[in-house]
Amino acid sequence: MALFVDGPVSSIEDLAAQDSQLLDVASTEGIDVTQKMTLAQEELGLELEILAPRLRQAVVVTAALKLWHAFRALEMVYTDAYNSQLNDRYAGKQKQFGELARWARDRATVIGVGVAADPVARAATPQVTATPGNLVDGTYYVTMAWVNREGEEGASAEPAVETIAGSTLVVVPGIAPANAAGWNFYAGNTPDGMTRQNTTAIAVEQSWVQPAPLGTGGTGPGTGQEPSYLKAVARVLQRG
Repeated sequence: MALFVDGPVSSIEDLAAQDSQLLDVASTEGIDVTQKMTLAQEELGLELEILAPRLRQAVVVTAALKLWHAFRALEMVYTDAYNSQLNDRYAGKQKQFGELARWARDRATVIGVGVAADPVARAATPQVTATPGNLVDGTYYVTMAWVNREGEEGASAEPAVETIAGSTLVVVPGIAPANAAGWNFYAGNTPDGMTRQNTTAIAVEQSWVQPAPLGTGGTGPGTGQEPSYLKAVARVLQRG
């Protein structure tokens, strides 16, 4: 699971899975769904500052938190749509997703806020170049993830894409988080076909030269850490 601070909690695809009319409504009414997702995340962040004081950097995106964000963003979309057209159909959707957002918020607070004891930030896309070698010619998708001292892996970076001929891949990680003990490297010929290429964590300051052939038996890149614990919440915030 990703950390709350790693980036968007939900995607447009997540919102569309909850409401199949979303994209049509957004297009018709000129609503920027990405902006609503950003505003919803900022709002959740403010509430998390009270629900889990001083722990925002370590909050893990649980299923309940993800639903809370998605429903709140959809409520914002339909609030804009209704205010634009005063269409009762939009008012119904606004009310529906408002109720669902409050339900998901309540579930998140009853269950507790997921917290990583040693949070590992999501990696940035690594620098990838070609160097002489005998990796099979073709296009490769590559990503990486930082690992802490307990061996927990943070969320993987957005993949880089490199096409090579008569060469192999050299991968240089970005700036490591202060608590990183190493990193893992993933590569494949398709975005869904990337697998781990290193057997032990690569040192923080070390680059990676991909040997041939490409390994295919490793695990795929993960989405981040599981919560180390759930922080109980003493009260549920009410939104007016």
